Amino acid sequence: MASIQQGPNGPILVLKESALQQKGKDAQQNNIAAAKLVADLVRSSLGPRGLDKMLVDSLGDVTITNDGATILKELDVQHPAAKMMVEISKTVDNEVGDGTTSSVVFGGALLAKAEELLKKEVHSSVIVEGYQAAAEKTLEIYASLSKKIKPDDRESLLKIADTSMQSKLISEDSDIISKIVVDAVLGVASSKGEKYTVDLDNIKVEKKAGGSIQDTQIVKGVVLDKEIVHSAMPTKIEKAKIALLNTALEIEKTEMSSEIRITDPTQMQMFLEEENRMLKSMVDKIHDVGANVLICQKGIDDIAQHYLSKNGIMAIRRVKESDMTKLSKATGGRVTTNLDDLTEKDLGSADLAHQKKVESDKWVFIEGCKHPQSVTLLIRGGSQRVIDEVDRSIHDSLMVVKDVIEKPQIVAGGGAPESFVASQLKEWADSFDGREQLAIKKYAEALETIPLTIAENAGMDPIDTMANLRAKQNQGRRWTGIDARNTKIADMLSIDVVEPVAVKEQVIKSATEAACMILRIDDVIAVSGGPGGAGAPPPMG
Repeated sequence: MASIQQGPNGPILVLKESALQQKGKDAQQNNIAAAKLVADLVRSSLGPRGLDKMLVDSLGDVTITNDGATILKELDVQHPAAKMMVEISKTVDNEVGDGTTSSVVFGGALLAKAEELLKKEVHSSVIVEGYQAAAEKTLEIYASLSKKIKPDDRESLLKIADTSMQSKLISEDSDIISKIVVDAVLGVASSKGEKYTVDLDNIKVEKKAGGSIQDTQIVKGVVLDKEIVHSAMPTKIEKAKIALLNTALEIEKTEMSSEIRITDPTQMQMFLEEENRMLKSMVDKIHDVGANVLICQKGIDDIAQHYLSKNGIMAIRRVKESDMTKLSKATGGRVTTNLDDLTEKDLGSADLAHQKKVESDKWVFIEGCKHPQSVTLLIRGGSQRVIDEVDRSIHDSLMVVKDVIEKPQIVAGGGAPESFVASQLKEWADSFDGREQLAIKKYAEALETIPLTIAENAGMDPIDTMANLRAKQNQGRRWTGIDARNTKIADMLSIDVVEPVAVKEQVIKSATEAACMILRIDDVIAVSGGPGGAGAPPPMG
């Protein structure tokens, strides 16, 4: 056991008997092997010709996707170093939304290249320093490469959204969906001078199986997955004036326990009539203000429903708080807690509020809001699996459009910038003396893994393709990349394949940091709760 050392007076126990320890090269090789395995898992799903994975969980639920973050999230990864690779994809997904597969593939390539150097007795600290210098240089080159665009340049945004969808299930319908995505993001974008910000929480995504992907639509307002509370209420109201309430239209019970003593049968009748009168006065208040649609976060009493329908008011109850916020932003109304405070100014407005059947469910659509700060995407598709994947693809696309609006710089896609940076790094490495030079060159080789993998997944010959690509770039055609759709090398800008610089930068940062962290580890100590007891470590192999 590694935790026992022989001392002058017998063995010295530093760690628990059950502690497992791996030292030096064993620990490093083990961690690198685990991280490379994770990269291999998602490698075949990179690029426009990447393949999907079918994941089945313990309950038998099936997920079919080629989104790197989703694949790794669904897998229950046990090895500690492999978990770090999963974290890269989560970070990239949360920060920029796209590039999750690229980051994991690149991280795995960095470790594979580092392993070659470790075998040649290059110290891991030297490799880490070389990698960090190379990463900084890469970010500099990206900054000088990038093209600035206007944040609200619709044409460029459409190209960005379209490129993001090329590697997804919805690539066939990307021209329709990218217009919807760009409209949605521009609809909720707010500007301060030249700077734009986008809060994607203001875009509500509802999905319903049925129809086809092309039936996906944007609603300039909010879609509520609720139905109208009373059958006698109108199901369609034009020029809707909407009251937003987060208090119940019910008679409240007192906080403490109380009782009412009735000595005479007529008092009973009076008591019930008083309840009715109170509910009627609540409804009258809503009617007097001029509201013809009521959206309530809490419950609505049956008797109140009756009075509402008599007044021709459409009512929906038990609406989620997040939906109330979106309704307030979309219609310009204010969510009111106290009925007595409700005034005409608090009402929201929309051109149309109507109940529509979506497949077997009845949903309420509030649409045609004047300047909605919140919009809804209604995703349709042939089956539940399809719309789940469309949802993931649209999320990535929304995120990249947001990234470009907030940081309006773009580069070409298709592995073009990676290939260009790799050739620049190799030249730059020659200015270093010592072994760091080797690490920088390996970093450049790792960068080339991205165009190489895109080519492999498209069924192209990787060696010929990379040789051809390098030759074209050395002739000064810096935007030459891999057009995987048509399995050839092309100028990626001319075929409108563009990506945000923000995504590229995040991929470089996350992958480099994770690789350096794993390379620094030379000792793995796993302590369990007792001999084979609770908290025993996962096997290291």
